Amino acid sequence: MDTTGAGALIKALEDVGCEVIFGMPGGAILPAYDPLYDSKIRHVLVRHEQGAGHAAQGYAQATGRVGVCMATSGPGATNLVTPLADAYMDSVPIVAITGQVNRSVIGTDAFQEADIRSITLPITKHSYQVHDPADIPRVIAEAFQLAASGRPGPVLVDLPKDVLATATTYTPVKPAAQPRPVLSPVQIRNAAQLIGSSKRPVFYVGGGVIRSGAAPELRKLAEKTGIPVVTTLMARGAFPDSHPLHLGMPGMHGTVPAVAALQRADLLIALGTRFDDRVTGLLPEFAPHAAVIHADIDPAEISKNRKADVGIVGDCRDVMAALSAVITRKTDLAGWWNYLGGLLATYPLGYDWPTDGALAPQYVIERISKLTGPEAIYTAGVGQHQMWAAQFVKYERPGSFINSGGAGTMGFAVPAAMGAQAGAPDRTVWAIDGDGCFQMTNQELATCAAEGIPIKVAIINNGNLGMVRQWQTLFYEGRYSNTRLGTHQRHPDFVKLADALGCVGLRCESQSEVDGTILEAMAVRDRPVVVDFVVGQDAQVWPMVAAGTGNDEIMAARGIRPLFDEEE
Repeated sequence: MDTTGAGALIKALEDVGCEVIFGMPGGAILPAYDPLYDSKIRHVLVRHEQGAGHAAQGYAQATGRVGVCMATSGPGATNLVTPLADAYMDSVPIVAITGQVNRSVIGTDAFQEADIRSITLPITKHSYQVHDPADIPRVIAEAFQLAASGRPGPVLVDLPKDVLATATTYTPVKPAAQPRPVLSPVQIRNAAQLIGSSKRPVFYVGGGVIRSGAAPELRKLAEKTGIPVVTTLMARGAFPDSHPLHLGMPGMHGTVPAVAALQRADLLIALGTRFDDRVTGLLPEFAPHAAVIHADIDPAEISKNRKADVGIVGDCRDVMAALSAVITRKTDLAGWWNYLGGLLATYPLGYDWPTDGALAPQYVIERISKLTGPEAIYTAGVGQHQMWAAQFVKYERPGSFINSGGAGTMGFAVPAAMGAQAGAPDRTVWAIDGDGCFQMTNQELATCAAEGIPIKVAIINNGNLGMVRQWQTLFYEGRYSNTRLGTHQRHPDFVKLADALGCVGLRCESQSEVDGTILEAMAVRDRPVVVDFVVGQDAQVWPMVAAGTGNDEIMAARGIRPLFDEEE
């Protein structure tokens, strides 16, 4: 088939199954937009390239497929750096396509030139720059295969403008099959023996379980062994919150039982997780009495932060299936569950209402979860509202909570929700956002309105950069330096802003209005909805492990340290 490089690009994207591209045209990428005009691929015209990248992430996590974003050269490409770094940290499969200046002027500081390939090499699985249009089908096939295989992640394809404009012949290329790692029978047997002999084991489950589609295998293995399960921030939904074996989320703002399970365990069965500092706290004090089984598809993660007694390189689905096949019976864990059950009863997640009568943010999120249900998709920005969304929404299935875990990117929620809704149009999508995060990327609500993407946004408006204020309260003697946003004084007025962006704007300021406001938002299905939940400014996220301390120092509330106190 005779075409141009641009035509080959669009045909290659069609052949690999691309359904939607989030992007913005510009000079260097413009040749690609001409054949896209006739393509069945949907293009969502974003208002900022960062929104395109986060939307591709939301699409990928909601669907399990590769997300695609596209931008022009120079500032268009560099605006994708943050979502690429975010996707790299959280192992999200996306392909970013960028235009580049003509080959003849690369390296001359030409107009809108940036060496995006070099810029993104540390934050992608691979970065390509194509110099021959005949290579485009192969590169696109490789990029999609690479993004989705092994440990998923972002891939960048940079295309000079003259390469897109040059005549070529399109030759289809099928992606090469990626072999799955072959498990070591010896390591599986060693792991099974450790599990069988342990008295206080715990499944420490990370986002890799969701990426591998291994939630059914996890449930089967947990029920077969009777071992408690904790799910990290990136694994929320991998194991049902309602299941009696689930202890909740570990880490800096995890539940007391989940943190205690890791600290008091004699065996950690770590699955698709990387011993992140937000989970471990002070690393030398993390799970001090535990042997470690660590299974991950990325061999570089095994023993990187915590030495593994048994390291298993493999896909989590294969690992858990292999363990289920060799483990024949439950271990007697009555004493272990007696201890954990006491903590579950004594330290449930809870919150206090603000003494000044203001609305409790936790209550808002709790009611959104109750009224919307577990079939919805929830996205979150970064900060207090993210932690409350992790704590007070009940997750029952994988892919239902999408957030920025490793990079902690403010402004993630709205564009990620847009991408998730585009990928899962039959599900309700709520973006749980903060008044600070929301102001970074809310322009994508205009995209949602224009494209008929009816996301719902709950702004947890506490008038401040809430998590920073919490740290100033706890560690800086209440010296609130540059954290007040003025949003309680309606700078901006979020309801008017929503209306200006083509959305329905609502406001809720009291407990009696919460359910009615949520139901009113739920009834709108033809456009985005923004709800300004005006909440108290002093609400804090508990439990908490202060940065730089060990997990034994977890505070259930300010000054209440259940694990430290039990040893005194």
